[in-house]
Amino acid sequence: MVARIASAERWAREPDRVKATQPARDAKFARYLDRVPADLPQAERIRRAELLRTADMQRLALRSAQARRKRREADEELRALEAVAS
Repeated sequence: MVARIASAERWAREPDRVKATQPARDAKFARYLDRVPADLPQAERIRRAELLRTADMQRLALRSAQARRKRREADEELRALEAVAS
């Protein structure tokens, strides 16, 4: 909760969120570029780095879906046990 308050206060003071977060986005993309062979043409390096970023985002989405499914199954099991107990 403290982190959420701090975050809200920080963004309340920031006039341009996109500009404020651009260095972080640039640094993250640079890490994807580092994973692509340097001997390729720049356009191809950028294309491959974007594909790596897409793969990472898809991986995160998969983990999120798995966590939601696991949580839903646990809730359903708990409801079933409560129904039997009552």
